Amino acid sequence: MKIHEKYINRCIQLAQNGLGRTYPNPVVGSVIVHKDRIIGEGWHRKAGEPHAEVNAVNSVKDKSLLKTSVIYVSLEPCSHYGKTPPCSNLIIDSGIKKVVIGTVDPFSEVSGKGIKKLFDAGCEVIVGVREAACRDLNKRFFTFHTKNRPYVILKWAESADRFLSPVPQSITNDEEKRLPVWISTNYSKQLVHKWRSEEQAILVGTNTAVADNPKLNTRLWAGNDPVRVVLDRQLRIPKDSHLFDDSIKTLILSENSSERRSSENVIFETVDFSRELPVQICEILYKHEIQSVIIEGGRQTLQAFIDANCWDEARVFTGKVHFKEGTKAPDLSGRLLSQEIISSDILKIYSND
Repeated sequence: MKIHEKYINRCIQLAQNGLGRTYPNPVVGSVIVHKDRIIGEGWHRKAGEPHAEVNAVNSVKDKSLLKTSVIYVSLEPCSHYGKTPPCSNLIIDSGIKKVVIGTVDPFSEVSGKGIKKLFDAGCEVIVGVREAACRDLNKRFFTFHTKNRPYVILKWAESADRFLSPVPQSITNDEEKRLPVWISTNYSKQLVHKWRSEEQAILVGTNTAVADNPKLNTRLWAGNDPVRVVLDRQLRIPKDSHLFDDSIKTLILSENSSERRSSENVIFETVDFSRELPVQICEILYKHEIQSVIIEGGRQTLQAFIDANCWDEARVFTGKVHFKEGTKAPDLSGRLLSQEIISSDILKIYSND
């Protein structure tokens, strides 16, 4: 099994190249090996384009070697016709007789069917190599299809004395009131923009939208902008805010959504603020086929997701600044996955398990 793990690890590495670019599809990597030598590699680059197995097969120069080769793939090959033909058919038609799969696909159109098709065609199929790592690779996809909600990531930066922001009274200039208060360094800020490019949506509460006038895009990193999601119970966010610039798809969740007309890129959705918000938010995002969301604030919104136990991962920066008083950081209990220093910031990542 060690040799299989080696090549599935390579599949995982390749798949990560597609993170943030393949929605609603999963990220997948594939490797073709002949006599312990890689002769082909591929990954799924973008929804609607060839899948990982197709790119791997197409990269093999001498196709006659396929009949005596092994194909490795991080996720079960598809068996249905979508925007592209089934990859299980391609494997069979290519004459490949041995297939090693990281994990079964949870999507109902595929789950187990691709494996069965390969078995029925006489292929030797090995399933479950580095399975936990392959499931983690597609944690967004798995959460969406097994829990019927997006994968929820909480993110915030707190001062060394655990405040999100200073007291508002310390800001006197009107223009400065709509500028964010930065706690973390520019290096951490750029990392956050990289994260944004990897997730399908980003959500903030009303107070954050009003106080900071955020753009919620990936201007500091090359990648796709996430869908912007904003809570605005009483439609208090000024109409000249960046969130209404029509540059990015934006969902406004409000009690009074009928008072505003949706446009092509700004869509109003109704929520009942007297009921548990995180559940309703996840239902709306699921309806819009959003597989992952970063919750970036404010404190009340973050704490609501924590209190509802509706989160999967938390990414917390701690800066050097001291505020002494202000908006307290959320109270979180989770398993610490990692800790690292980024310039003068400390980044801790927690898992809710």
